[in-house]
Amino acid sequence: MSLLKVTDLKVSYGGIEALKGVSFAVKEGEIVTLIGANGAGKSTSLRAISGLVNVKGGTIEFAGEDITGMDPQKIVSRGIAMVPEGRRVFPNLTVAENLKIGAYLRKDESGIRSDMDHVYEIFPRLKERSWQMAGTLSGGEQQMLAVGRAMMARPKLMMMDEPSLGLAPLVVRDIFHIIRQLSQEGITILLIEQNANAALKCASYGYVLETGTITMEGKGLDLLEDPRVRDAYLGEAKHKK
Repeated sequence: MSLLKVTDLKVSYGGIEALKGVSFAVKEGEIVTLIGANGAGKSTSLRAISGLVNVKGGTIEFAGEDITGMDPQKIVSRGIAMVPEGRRVFPNLTVAENLKIGAYLRKDESGIRSDMDHVYEIFPRLKERSWQMAGTLSGGEQQMLAVGRAMMARPKLMMMDEPSLGLAPLVVRDIFHIIRQLSQEGITILLIEQNANAALKCASYGYVLETGTITMEGKGLDLLEDPRVRDAYLGEAKHKK
């Protein structure tokens, strides 16, 4: 069953169509990725689902409820959390304070404490730096903090916008390992990634976005082997075979 269903989604910025009728679904428990070049409409899709941009047409359903145009805070309360592009941690707050902000809609103090412990289990480095200002962390540590903060909302769906952007290859490997771990814990993940190779290896299903339109879809590993995808996003088709 689809946890998230997007149907014929249209979004415009100042008369320019960013999404031209996009439809995709995310099944419960899956990692689904949207890949595509810069400006293809990947981030716009996430912002529309989050209620951060106005939808011109189409519908967004989450857990069977129409959330199109709903207030962003209500969308978070339904169980959708975002790990934004560029991490967007609060630099002048500590690691612990940043994590607590992720639980701002919750009132269960003991649950919040146990969830923080769980975040520290997954990210021991954040525990070591819990009283450090977030702005002094490395890029990889800030990405871990952004993921941990989203976990604190106890989401049913976690949307991740370019989690590997600007990170060293070893850190990227760690981030994708964590994405798989979150999936194993029952969090459904919608992943936006320019690193198509890593995203498709990780995802059970993928969609290719080109200038506001979905042009291909399929199982992650099938898309990874598709010559058109390899040529456009992996730069390998010309050099192989």
